[in-house]
This record gives sequence, structure tokens and C-alpha cells, in this order.
Amino acid sequence: MSQVTMTVNGKEASGNAEGRTLLSQFLRDALNLTGTHVGCDTSQCGACVVHVNGEAVKSCTMFAAEAEGAVVTTIEGMADADGSLGTIQQAFQDHHGLQCGFCTPGMVMSTAALLKDNPKPTEAQVRNYLEGNICRCTGYHNIVKAIMAASGQDVEAIAAE
Repeated sequence: MSQVTMTVNGKEASGNAEGRTLLSQFLRDALNLTGTHVGCDTSQCGACVVHVNGEAVKSCTMFAAEAEGAVVTTIEGMADADGSLGTIQQAFQDHHGLQCGFCTPGMVMSTAALLKDNPKPTEAQVRNYLEGNICRCTGYHNIVKAIMAASGQDVEAIAAE
């Protein structure tokens, strides 16, 4: 067991981790940041997406020790400074881009990465980018609408599936 220290959501955080401890486990168990969900443990579902040094990472594919000294952002760090929902979170709420909520943290984190790299994506680009995130409830249509809204684009132009 070794001590792992990183900056998580703007604050230094430390905890003990075995060499085999995944970043997702470390965030949930050692740091009590349970917003990062674990759905498959095989990198298929995307529920565990966090940002490590500004890049979207499926935290079930990374050891906690690999994040030593890194800057990590989780879903808990996506709210505005006053605690209100951030732009992406609000768009998901406004456009019904969530149902059970299990995939939502990963979807929000993936959306933030997409919009950082492509602030005005097309509907096709959004759908392509979400390929690594599984939602079993929504059929994705409202998730795409939410992402388009978060990017400041017209959601009425999105064709119904």
C-alpha cells in the first residue's frame, strides 16, 4: 500500500492505494467522490470518465498510482463556484438528457472534453464522440440535444429519431 496524492477538483487529496487500485476505485473509496460511476470495469460504458490533466480518461482503465501528482476533475468539480449546476449539467437537466442518471456523470465529463476541443460540434460529431458512452435509458436523442444546447446551438434543428 502506498500514499497517492493528486489535486482533485482544485484541492489536494491523498489516500492509500494498492498498486492494483484503479483510479475509479480510489476516487470512490479513498476520496469518497462517488459521482464517478463504475458500470462495467472493462472500459465499455464510459460511466467512469474523469479528466486527468485536462484529458478525458475512463478511470477504470487507469491505476490510481498513475495519477500521482496529476490534476483530476470529477463530476463533483463540474458545478459552478456557488454550487449551482454548471452549463453542461443545466443543459442535461433542461433538455431531459438523463433518466436513471447512472451514465450522466460520464456523459457530462465526455461532453466537457468534446466542447473543449470542438466548441460548436455538429449533431453527427456529437453522436460520433459519444460512441464510448452507453446509456440504456434515453436513446441518446435528448443527450445530443443537451450537448448542442450546452454549446450554444439551436436544439430545435435536431431531427427526431
